[in-house]
Amino acid sequence: MKATKTSKQWMQEHVNDPYVQRAQKEGYRSRAAYKLMELDERDNLIKPGMVVVDLGATPGGWCQVVAKKMGMHGRIIALDLLPLHPLPRVEFIQGDFREDSVLAQLEKMLDGRQIGLVMSDMAPNISGVGSADQARSMYLAELALDFAAKHLAPGGSFVVKIFQGVGFEDYLKLARGHFEKVVTRKPKASRDRSSEQYLVGLGKLEK
Repeated sequence: MKATKTSKQWMQEHVNDPYVQRAQKEGYRSRAAYKLMELDERDNLIKPGMVVVDLGATPGGWCQVVAKKMGMHGRIIALDLLPLHPLPRVEFIQGDFREDSVLAQLEKMLDGRQIGLVMSDMAPNISGVGSADQARSMYLAELALDFAAKHLAPGGSFVVKIFQGVGFEDYLKLARGHFEKVVTRKPKASRDRSSEQYLVGLGKLEK
């Protein structure tokens, strides 16, 4: 299939992107790694010894950041519908985290340990229809928040990709019901033209 003008422009921008070039040079699987680095620097999300769960982890850029910071002290469990090429110190479950069988695998891996950080950089496949794409992205963010609300330890942290648009303010209100502090961030590695932001929830409330 012949490449469209738009796809050619995207590819040129992608190849010339300084964060893409930096990721290739430094061995990270995605430019998104630098988004998490900045979020962690501002909000101290990743702490040695903690258990981290990454929802929608493939290709694994965020897991790489966590593994580098925690070293041998802590556990990283990644979940995704798509396969994840193995990463050092990252345990992987392939499947839908909404399904009981996948949650049972996760609970077995945890073996009673509590989760200190839930993170999600999930985004839907873009259709080009703004309202539909926004609805799908909000649905993924809601799934991640629901998972965090049920599985995070009291005092734990949550970070999730969220797009400004319909449902954004309602989502903020919902998140504030689960955390002591909720903030939104726009990392430098997030493209200016994108409505992408990251919501950070700090201090999971006991229910």
